[in-house]
Amino acid sequence: MGNLMRWEPTTRWDPFKELEEMQHRLTSMFGRLPVRKDGGKDEAMRVAEWAPLVDIVEDEKEYLIKAELPEVKKEEVKVSVEDDVLTITGERKYEKEEKGKKYHRVERAYGSFERSFTLPEDADGTKVNAEFKDGILKVHVGKSEKAKPKSVEIKVG
Repeated sequence: MGNLMRWEPTTRWDPFKELEEMQHRLTSMFGRLPVRKDGGKDEAMRVAEWAPLVDIVEDEKEYLIKAELPEVKKEEVKVSVEDDVLTITGERKYEKEEKGKKYHRVERAYGSFERSFTLPEDADGTKVNAEFKDGILKVHVGKSEKAKPKSVEIKVG
């Protein structure tokens, strides 16, 4: 019999590591990196900038954008519309370290933020109002009159 070659892999394929690396690459493109656990011992977190998380909901009258802004003061938030782009900007200020207090971990992001959204064609950028309560910013964007469905009466002849 001839020589048989035996193939033995030098490294094991770990699909979860590949998924983690792909998530790391994708989230880094959007300015956020998740917490990574290496062997359950070390945690590393790096945040390039922070952006509030949002929900966008639509009904027949309007679009509603809800943004989470914990510990951000109302005075530190600005909502603007320009060229069919709605922009939310603001800042979450870092708490000063006080004497006698020792911070063991600071993971929350601080500093300026900005989120921009292109308004759909049926949104009316002149019909925007916002309210801020309990760390939630609600931005209401009304729909234009021409976008609302109209019924037409059919005459039988």
